[in-house]
Parts: sequence; C-alpha cells; structure tokens
Amino acid sequence: MAIEAEMRRKIAVSIVAVGVFITLIVGIGATYNQTGLVATGGLALVGAIAAFVLVMAGIGIWLSRSS
Repeated sequence: MAIEAEMRRKIAVSIVAVGVFITLIVGIGATYNQTGLVATGGLALVGAIAAFVLVMAGIGIWLSRSS
C-alpha cells in the first residue's frame, strides 16, 4: 500500500510534534522532580499540555489549508 507524499508529510509533522511534547514532559519531570513534582513543575506541566493542544490545533489547521 503506497502512501501519498502529502500524507507522509502530515504523519511526519505529527510525529515530530508528539516527540517534542514527550521530550518537554520528560524535561519538566527531570527538572522539577524533587521527591514528587513541586508546584512550579505542576504549573509547567499544565502549561506544556495546554501548549501541546494549541500547537496540534494549529498544525491541524495549517495542514488542512495546505492540502
């Protein structure tokens, strides 16, 4: 089954975005973990999740318009 070039681009962009999100979450955990996630780390984690949702929505809009 051949995948079209545009679909490969959409898959690649999505995988990169998820990889950056996972790296960010691991980085926050490594930075703020002191026998449990401190309050600042919790806020950073919530901010990272909110940013991920907004970025993925933006990517979805960008990819739907470019097709």
